[in-house]
Amino acid sequence: MKKLVFSFVVLLYSCGEKSASDEMSYSSLDSTTLSQPIPSTREEVNLLPEAREQALEWLAYIAAQNEIDKLKGASLGETIESARPLAQIMESLRNTVPDSLDSKAVHARLSVILTKAKTLEQLAYRRKLDAEKITRTASEIPTEFNNFKIQLNELFLKTLEEFEAELDRFEVERDSIPADSLFVD
Repeated sequence: MKKLVFSFVVLLYSCGEKSASDEMSYSSLDSTTLSQPIPSTREEVNLLPEAREQALEWLAYIAAQNEIDKLKGASLGETIESARPLAQIMESLRNTVPDSLDSKAVHARLSVILTKAKTLEQLAYRRKLDAEKITRTASEIPTEFNNFKIQLNELFLKTLEEFEAELDRFEVERDSIPADSLFVD
């Protein structure tokens, strides 16, 4: 009976000791580290007018763009706090692709963004935070979002045949302009 009580007391003490050490490792990042800004790309991909028109009707895209803009100027602490909402928004983005933008390439880019966002979420909620991994992953997300926007633009690029037809129309228009109107004295 004494061995049982002694074992129980040792078990309680060891459990209490473990949770205290876990708390210390969770808060191992100091305020200086948490206030460090996340480096991100300064480049911004602009959507073509046709792609922008479709994207502005897509609520999840607008929310994702806002989160990416916030992430670009965020500190490490702000990034850790916004990791879960970011992952949820990226999941919503992937699940609500409009039919006009639906393609395998778009889904592939969205899967990459979602994977990065989920990875960031997992890193942010570990007991022992790794500032370097969180910073690296967070800085990759805006780049991947730019790649996604490039993919959206590619959906609306003209084919070679369309370019040739446009060039032919331009040639016909140029040939129909009187020569005397081209040279003004």
